[in-house]
Amino acid sequence: MAVVSALYRYPIKGFTPEPRSELVVQDDGRVAGDRVLAFRFADATEPEDADGLASWPKSRGLALMDFPSLARVRMQFDGGRVRLSDGDTLLAEANLDDAGRRELEDAVTAFVRGTSDARLLDRPGVLPLRLIGDGVTSRFQDRARGYVSLHGEGSVTEVDAAVPASVDHRRFRSNIVVSGIEAWAELGWSGRVRIGDVAFAVQRPIGRCAAITANPDTGVRDARLLRVLTTEFGQDQPTLGILLLPVGDGGVVRVGDEVVE
Repeated sequence: MAVVSALYRYPIKGFTPEPRSELVVQDDGRVAGDRVLAFRFADATEPEDADGLASWPKSRGLALMDFPSLARVRMQFDGGRVRLSDGDTLLAEANLDDAGRRELEDAVTAFVRGTSDARLLDRPGVLPLRLIGDGVTSRFQDRARGYVSLHGEGSVTEVDAAVPASVDHRRFRSNIVVSGIEAWAELGWSGRVRIGDVAFAVQRPIGRCAAITANPDTGVRDARLLRVLTTEFGQDQPTLGILLLPVGDGGVVRVGDEVVE
């Protein structure tokens, strides 16, 4: 039987996942509390227009695609307070008022300066970094429409077996992980799927970027997973997981919920 085995949301774009026992799926197709904050470049603090929707391209802010070292930073978000650490080293702990945001921005800038990603900060328009978002509204997903992301455990298990590096679910940063289905089966889903009490319309597979090559513990690119997906698994484009939109008003998805295609 297919069931939900894990749930995640990501309060700050590009930073630590937050395991959850349940997720609230909003009627706008986003997960409550997911990507409610983002460190954006100085020249990218306002949304772009994407066919009438607000878009926040990840190429114009801190994201694992370009800044893999971010994976090392452990984030805790408790309402209006953010705590960032690198191993046992506290980088910053501050509220989301103006002074707190400046403290967090300075700490993250200093951290990146000490990594192999430092050179990327010197590009025009990047500094000073700005932490934006109200800490409540889900808005900084990779795609303007938002979406809920899902992948199957079996797909990740096969990728893990294909490379020497350890590969687990954290690399793919999905909201929902499903067990009890064959590897890659989710890529063949179409129409509607029900997860617990929530009905979803299947949208499309998730095309992957360089973010998945970063080790989620060390922040080092240690696996050429984009090439592995296309060569070892015969994909035209590197793909893992699918995008979903709720049908109707959304609802709550819980670990252990049955998944019915």
